[in-house]
Amino acid sequence: MATAMAPRPLKLCCFRQVQHTRYRPALVPCGGTLPYLKHRFSVSCSGGDKWESSEVLVERGATGGLQSIDELEKGEVEEGERWWLKGLPQRYKLIGATSLAFVICNMDKVNLSVAIIPMSHQFGWNSSTAGLVQSSFFWGYALSQLPGGWLAKIFGGRKVLEVGVLTWSLATAVVPMAAGFMPGLVLSRVLVGIGEGVSPSAATDLIARSIPLEERSRAVAIVFGGLSVGSVLGLLLAPTIIQNYGWESVFYVFGLVGIIWCLIFEVVKEGQSLVNIEELFNINNNVSSKESLDTSLKEMGSSLKEVPWKAFFKSKAVWAMIYAHFCGSWGHYTCLSWLPTFFSEELNLNLTEAAWVSILPSLGSIIITSIAAPFADNLISNGVETTKVRKICQTIAFLSPATFMALSSLDLGLPPWEIVAFLTSGLALSSFALSGLYCTHQDISREYASILLGITNTVGAIPGILGVALTGYLLDSTHSWSLSLFVPSIFFYLTGTVIWLLFASSEPQTFTD
Repeated sequence: MATAMAPRPLKLCCFRQVQHTRYRPALVPCGGTLPYLKHRFSVSCSGGDKWESSEVLVERGATGGLQSIDELEKGEVEEGERWWLKGLPQRYKLIGATSLAFVICNMDKVNLSVAIIPMSHQFGWNSSTAGLVQSSFFWGYALSQLPGGWLAKIFGGRKVLEVGVLTWSLATAVVPMAAGFMPGLVLSRVLVGIGEGVSPSAATDLIARSIPLEERSRAVAIVFGGLSVGSVLGLLLAPTIIQNYGWESVFYVFGLVGIIWCLIFEVVKEGQSLVNIEELFNINNNVSSKESLDTSLKEMGSSLKEVPWKAFFKSKAVWAMIYAHFCGSWGHYTCLSWLPTFFSEELNLNLTEAAWVSILPSLGSIIITSIAAPFADNLISNGVETTKVRKICQTIAFLSPATFMALSSLDLGLPPWEIVAFLTSGLALSSFALSGLYCTHQDISREYASILLGITNTVGAIPGILGVALTGYLLDSTHSWSLSLFVPSIFFYLTGTVIWLLFASSEPQTFTD
């Protein structure tokens, strides 16, 4: 039997199952050689004998041999890797690039919430029409959730994320050309939603397969925290760009940023050495062993298509995730779309002032995320049950905005700055969800994490369609921001808390139909 740290290519003397942390398993027949590839493997004998070194790293290099993961992540640079990536562990590059994609994601999401004000004036739209235009993004967002999870599982989150960014960036750039024709405008925003809709599942797949449990809260916080950074940058830059160059320019500029990200991502990918599992082995063997390998690979390929849908919907934990996602999204999406208009009309702020005030909740979210993620990871590292940690974080994420929205909606004669402070505090604390709900998909199933997020995010996109449009309709009907924007969100936050506490779980589950 080979020694785990032997300074030569690994020779296996019996059938062994090699589980790549990012790809499907494969059987390596007798005499198979693992080439010099920089990847992690868990290796075990097909007969049940566990290889003592459960996780090793096969490194490409002139000297050959095996190195530990820690040795690699000290930062030896691969050929073709840029100097500014030198010394960064592979998973940090992956998480950093993914987080940057999410920054751009929300920049392209919030740009319309600012541009909608001059667009409404130019085209004569009322609140209902403006709500329809803004909600069209979520039509595509909802439609792409499950396909995004499915594609991430089959092709890997990296490729799905790259295609998604390119799609939404190009669609963003064509918005000005389509704005005068309502069906064209709606279609362009639907395409933006489709591109952005596959991204959460792609990121979840990457995190579930690449990041260990004790680092998962921080990884999720960094990646999805990019959304808050994107909101800040979008709301900060959009008014200045619009006032100086017209509302059309913001879509051109933000679309170009996404295209540039795709080019940068190609550079980052050079350091990842991603290969297909069939390419991992140099097999010099008899025909029967080769046939056995081919059969095994075919079976594993077909198993990717066998998703246990019935088992998902029999799980109370999955239903708790679905409803919690719906409830959190109602408050998030309605506020994301309507807060600039609320601050402009209710507080009599101009376009720039309204946008800058709207930045405050996102800035607060960045701060809270940096606190919540280590808080959750430390609790788990110290032995606190994972389910309890997720329940604590999600409860904070729901009750905080519900409380502050209630205070803002009551006629207490509060000055505008206090209303801004309340809303900022509540929405910022809702970022505890990144260490609650958004970690639960990976907790209960690494294998199906991307598909589970696709399911919950599909339902979570419904408030973007109904909630954003309904807010505009109620605003036209009641002329009350409290009834149209805050009361529905408070209801869903409270009911979501009850369901989460009763049924949520982070215990790993085996889903079989």
